[in-house]
Amino acid sequence: MCVAIPLKVRGLEGDWAILEISGGTMKARSDLVSVKPGDYVLVHAGFIIEKLEPEEAKKTVEMFSQVFSVTGKDLPERKDEC
Repeated sequence: MCVAIPLKVRGLEGDWAILEISGGTMKARSDLVSVKPGDYVLVHAGFIIEKLEPEEAKKTVEMFSQVFSVTGKDLPERKDEC
């Protein structure tokens, strides 16, 4: 099962979006959803599948942070799969 964590768009390179995740970056295709720097998105299988409102993204990240704090783990720094 894959779980999508909201990512922030830092920039665009053609059909690729540069996304921020826990201080690192990753790329995802932006063919399916029109995005701009500053947007929050969900990614599945290397494609942006949904744009989120900033407040919704923050709430989701906070929820994941709480879950990971209970388990003693950190949010993943980078995940290219799922």
